[in-house]
Amino acid sequence: MKVYVDLVFFLNVYLDFLLLMTTAITLKRKVSIKRLLLGTCMGSTSIFFLFFSIHSLFLFLFKLLIAFLMVVLTFQYKDYKYTLNNLGYFYMISVILGGFLYYLNVEFSYSHVGLVFFSKKININGLFLLIISPIILYIYYKQSKNFKMMYNLIYDVEIDIGNQKWYLKGFLDTGNKLVDPITNKPIVLIEKGILSEKDLNVYYVPFNGINEHKLLKCFKPTSICIGKKKYKNILLGISDKKFHLEGVECLLNNKMMEDLE
Repeated sequence: MKVYVDLVFFLNVYLDFLLLMTTAITLKRKVSIKRLLLGTCMGSTSIFFLFFSIHSLFLFLFKLLIAFLMVVLTFQYKDYKYTLNNLGYFYMISVILGGFLYYLNVEFSYSHVGLVFFSKKININGLFLLIISPIILYIYYKQSKNFKMMYNLIYDVEIDIGNQKWYLKGFLDTGNKLVDPITNKPIVLIEKGILSEKDLNVYYVPFNGINEHKLLKCFKPTSICIGKKKYKNILLGISDKKFHLEGVECLLNNKMMEDLE
């Protein structure tokens, strides 16, 4: 089998640079191009493993050492937690990119009938790697950023009404600014069907939606606990619409934002 060392070396440098840069952007590390290139050059030394027969265990240890040196050269060493965090994200991003490229190679290179696979003699080439790799890493960065932003606004909510308690997942919705115009109490929206409405005192609050004006059915809870914070002057509004937010069952009020930060 022919191995084009120059092509392998170039792809290795290119991918190492992308991985280090994605790690820096994801963790918001301020690093210079000089340090990125220095870490990349350290990673490129792994190409010499092609010319030696090394036991798999030692090969793994050498690669781990090189990854550690790449991270230290790129981001410097400040303390062990800082360095381990950098190394962990670098490996996680590497696994995501490597796994996705492996999946694409299998999809493009093999067909199957049931569990029997056979080659199509089509492999992912270098040009394809150059194009698809930054796209994969960009999608990962955007998705991880959105994921982090969303889950930072999700809280465990305990609702106490009389002798009944409900444990829900709540989303701190900056768009929820509903208040009772009479008592000025903020309203937490809950999906219909979650609470047992039997024997509860009902309040009807005027509600202005998109091109509609109606009365919102509300209840007065004994208390609502969000984390370690307890609220008593809150109303619960029953929403007829599903929230479709990763298991979220209630939308917390924007007025509660300052207390939760």
